Amino acid sequence: MSDTVEIRPVTPADYEAWLPLWDGYNRFYGRFGPTALPEAITRTTWSRFFDGLEPMHALVAVRGGNSGGHFVGLVHYLFHRSTTLQGPTCYLQDLFTAESERGKGVGRALIEGVYAAAKAANASRVYWHTHETNHTAMRLYDGVADKPGFVMYRKDV
Repeated sequence: MSDTVEIRPVTPADYEAWLPLWDGYNRFYGRFGPTALPEAITRTTWSRFFDGLEPMHALVAVRGGNSGGHFVGLVHYLFHRSTTLQGPTCYLQDLFTAESERGKGVGRALIEGVYAAAKAANASRVYWHTHETNHTAMRLYDGVADKPGFVMYRKDV
């Protein structure tokens, strides 16, 4: 099997290969067992990637090429308007690399894939959040983006 990693958009046929990575991402953030995302949310998320009226997109990292390769990472992103920019802004919402692939450039390649998609959509900014305890990811992020110093607040309503 080849060591190359291909970054490409997901296709409807990719669901079974994407799902273990999505589940791994949710486990990483503590969404499992009684706090797991309902299957309906997973199915809705998946369907949004293929709905032309939705601004949500997904890329996957496939090691070994498309045919015969295996999925080693995913990234989900969406476009939205901003009050401070004319064009769209790109929010990188989810990024996950299989544990066995960490430190091998997969996360960086997925982020670069989002940068390319954002540039193609005439977006002038890509941004994301991570948990303050995710030090491994922050080492990567510090090398590929600026940290503007904003603190996030939220309230479920």
